[in-house]
Amino acid sequence: MTIRILPAVGDPDAARAVSGLLGQLPGVEPLQTVGDSARLLDTLAVLAAASVDDLPEVVLVHERLGPVPALELIREIALRFPATGSVLLSAEAGPALYAAAMDCGARGLAALPLSYEELGTRVQAAAHWATGVRRHLGAGAAAEGRPGPGGGPGGKLVAVVGAKGGVGTTVTAVQLALAARAAGRSVALADLDLQSGDVASYLDVQFRRSIADLAGINDISPRVLQDAVFPHPTGVGLLLAPAEGERGEEVGDLAARQVAAALRGRYELVIVDCGTQITAAGAAVIETADVALLVTTPDVVSVRAAKRMVRLWERLQIRKPEETTTVVNRHTRTAEIQPPLVARTTGTRTARTTIPAGYKELQGAVDSGRMQDLDARSGVRQALWALAGELGLAAPAPPGGRAPRGGAAHAGHADRSITGGLRRRRAIGGGGPETPAGGGTGPDQLAPVPSGSPLPLSRFRRRGGGDRGQIAVEFVGLLPLILVALAVVWQCVLVGYTYSLAGHAADKGARAGAVGRDCPAAAQSDLPSAWQSKPTCGPQDGVYRASVRLKVPVLFPGSVDWPWPVESTAGVARED
Repeated sequence: MTIRILPAVGDPDAARAVSGLLGQLPGVEPLQTVGDSARLLDTLAVLAAASVDDLPEVVLVHERLGPVPALELIREIALRFPATGSVLLSAEAGPALYAAAMDCGARGLAALPLSYEELGTRVQAAAHWATGVRRHLGAGAAAEGRPGPGGGPGGKLVAVVGAKGGVGTTVTAVQLALAARAAGRSVALADLDLQSGDVASYLDVQFRRSIADLAGINDISPRVLQDAVFPHPTGVGLLLAPAEGERGEEVGDLAARQVAAALRGRYELVIVDCGTQITAAGAAVIETADVALLVTTPDVVSVRAAKRMVRLWERLQIRKPEETTTVVNRHTRTAEIQPPLVARTTGTRTARTTIPAGYKELQGAVDSGRMQDLDARSGVRQALWALAGELGLAAPAPPGGRAPRGGAAHAGHADRSITGGLRRRRAIGGGGPETPAGGGTGPDQLAPVPSGSPLPLSRFRRRGGGDRGQIAVEFVGLLPLILVALAVVWQCVLVGYTYSLAGHAADKGARAGAVGRDCPAAAQSDLPSAWQSKPTCGPQDGVYRASVRLKVPVLFPGSVDWPWPVESTAGVARED
């Protein structure tokens, strides 16, 4: 039997030494060395996605691999990839370290510097153990240890993060949990917004235990976890943030990993509200999550914040942009910033389902603290539950069902959104490549749906009039106001025109009378038929005066006259 070994060594010199020894061992196939914990987990995830048989039998973990501590990394491998044996490489191979490594799930401990005999012995023992596990579990059971879209051992972990405050992170997390629970899955909702978590307020919960009570416990047993989780009437298990914000400092990355692992061991689905501030605990959950959702709104400030968040994760090696799914909340079809532009700006994938703006729909449920009572006809609720179906957290929308208002697929408006959204690219700071690395959603490309939960695009396309019907109704309501405004403007034009006619007629009649001609005839010669009148002419104090009084028509000349006439008088010195 050929033993496949994956070395995880960060130091180049140590990596060359390990590779040299592995090349001398008989029946061993060394894989390419990985230099950090994130790449190690990613490599195992890719191999497990194809088949459990593609996983290496043995993983060698160097004590200074980083950034995740070696023992915690071994614990993560044991939980997520139980059919792979881990061997710790350490310079301090004492009894205490050996016991700690075994507790974390390691199958052996090799002292540095490595010797040929010791390395061969440890590798053979770990490979024999891995082979036995695969034989007893079978490929189907072992596949449950795969990370990524397939879920973790016993449950899938979903991290919901907000690009900035107020974008709807908690509402999204709560509704996803309710949708999954309604589909019959066992769901836990953890609030990791440690200083300002609002899950308890949104679900009207008062519970004295929180995630901080689990921080100091090294081995979280099912009984301890049960005491800390509040059983909500909806069936969702709630692990709340501490009521005292300062207690959030007690929850570090180690505690967050242990709590997440304990929840995944008990529930089919674990949804974590990570808030908007990245802490050590939140970073640990985001790094190990099967699905990372980044919630943003379609405005310049939020999209900039989402871009900064993704770049921060990438710099800290928490998560790659292409492994993040962006959810656009408060979306409107008329907004200049559309999901394809968000995808290109952040380099992430965007969910096909968008969440419409529904302040009035949410206000009653939010104010009463009963988000579970949100009307099933609400566009926001329908969109979020459709998002749960798209992500494979709940059953997809039934065929022929009406798509949520505002939750249209990208392709229906991609061309228009790109044309309008390009005007915002410079303001957002999206000067990157046209297509995001890792398969972002472009104008002709849709974000992939996790396997096992197909969701046809047609289910999210609008049926019927949609926004066009609403615009037609609004136009009919505004039409009387528009007509009244036009009538007022037109009447003002008629009044001004009448003043002009009266002044011209009086001036012309006064000049004609001053030279002895017929004053009334001259005054009326240029007046239209609808404005005819009888001018008053005569000399006065050596000046020949003509006075013209005209009636102002109402809207249409020759029909109804304005009750207040317009009068104009002109005078010219007489010529004898």
